[in-house]
Amino acid sequence: MRLLYTLAWWLALPLVLARLWLRGRQEPGYRQHWGERLGFYGRQPTTATDTIWLHAVSVGETRAAEPLIDALLAAWPRCRIVLTHMTPTGRATGKALFAKHGARLVQSYLPYDTGAMPARFIRHFTPRICILMETEVWPNLIHQCTRYKVPVVLANARLSQRSLGKAQRLGKLIADAARGITLVAAQTQDDADRVRQLGVQDVVVTGSIKFDVVVPEAALATGAWLRGAIGARPVLLCASTREGEEQLILDAYIRASLPAHALLLIVPRHPQRFDEVEKLIAAHGLAVQRRSGLAQDDVVAAGTQVLLGDTMGEMFAYYAACDCAFVGGSLLPLGGQNLIEPAALGKPVLIGPHTFNFALVTEQAIAAGGAALVADADALMAQASALLQDTARLSSMGQKALAFANQHRGATPRTIAAIQPLLR
Repeated sequence: MRLLYTLAWWLALPLVLARLWLRGRQEPGYRQHWGERLGFYGRQPTTATDTIWLHAVSVGETRAAEPLIDALLAAWPRCRIVLTHMTPTGRATGKALFAKHGARLVQSYLPYDTGAMPARFIRHFTPRICILMETEVWPNLIHQCTRYKVPVVLANARLSQRSLGKAQRLGKLIADAARGITLVAAQTQDDADRVRQLGVQDVVVTGSIKFDVVVPEAALATGAWLRGAIGARPVLLCASTREGEEQLILDAYIRASLPAHALLLIVPRHPQRFDEVEKLIAAHGLAVQRRSGLAQDDVVAAGTQVLLGDTMGEMFAYYAACDCAFVGGSLLPLGGQNLIEPAALGKPVLIGPHTFNFALVTEQAIAAGGAALVADADALMAQASALLQDTARLSSMGQKALAFANQHRGATPRTIAAIQPLLR
């Protein structure tokens, strides 16, 4: 089965590279560092004796990995980390977050899973351990780690029932890969149970590392500045929205009776869609400004109805600047996004019905009183309107969200303790 998978990768590679080039028209980062994606590297750095390899596919996983990376470098001061990504936005996020570590952290793209390319990566960087964040399972990569005696850890692991079904349909390919995973540190007991069904032997429940993320002071300062530029107007943030959701949100916003002068702040999840979303807002006849167009002394005009968050790496700042936050990817059947960040800032959270990627944490946040489920975009606007006009309820819900986030901290030291025997 794995041989057919490998053949499929080699046959698809010209199309994969062509798609990479086409995506580079909107995101130039996709046209850079192609050698790394193909398993070719420059001279081997010699900054540390031992190498820990950690893979974080994109922005969300990279930000989630921050507490773990900081803890790994503190626990093993002679090690360096090679941090791999699949997307330019993930790489840019890593560069911004981990510049503080200097030469102790090296970034690279993950090589395509052809077999030969991951093998070249392993021979070049000689990692002592491979840590994959959340849901990344690559059959050839895991096979090559087994071949070169590199233990594989799936950290902060989550596996929905839907993803389990997809994996099981792949049969022996995923079953063999699962048996090659040395350790899984799962977010919840349900995640652990589903992972065991794939055939992984050693599974522990550590909780979600995302609860341990520390909000940067610089992000809080940017958020305070942005709030000052907005003024006293109530702010509804729609964060990490996906294609199709902005249309629903804008239609509902026009129909809704939000408080006078309320500002709608929309932050699309993917930067290549910023221009598209701006045109969509204008097509609805709404006055729009872009965050990137605001200089330090500028203000958001009183007549602006929608502020478009079109910058990378400022999600904490956007959360800090809002009064309540809707977490996107949940109005449509996309599985939802992480609601921990707004909760950690003490913001009331609204979330749509499609949350299968974060089912348990969503249920727990709702049960704690820090989040509320909305059935559709009209219900979102109705809930937001009620909250923005009830300061006591807004404050209470925000305090409960913060208490919920604080209650679930501690996954990072539990993950380090689980990994420690593999790095002795």
